[in-house]
Amino acid sequence: MPPRGVKSRKRSRQYKKVLKSIKGSGRYKGRQKEVAARIVNKTRRKKGETKSRRRSSRGRSQSHRKAA
Repeated sequence: MPPRGVKSRKRSRQYKKVLKSIKGSGRYKGRQKEVAARIVNKTRRKKGETKSRRRSSRGRSQSHRKAA
């Protein structure tokens, strides 16, 4: 079952493929579904497919920091 909010077939396939890969490698015992969902959601966020897109720390200027 892909993460909530995923409506496209492309992301559903991606989720299944990532989940299969994680299970095959034996990583993330007991958290495989969670990790696969996080990877798919991260990709969706980067591609602008979510309702609100997070700003990455790379895109911000450093003017908000205090001078030392």
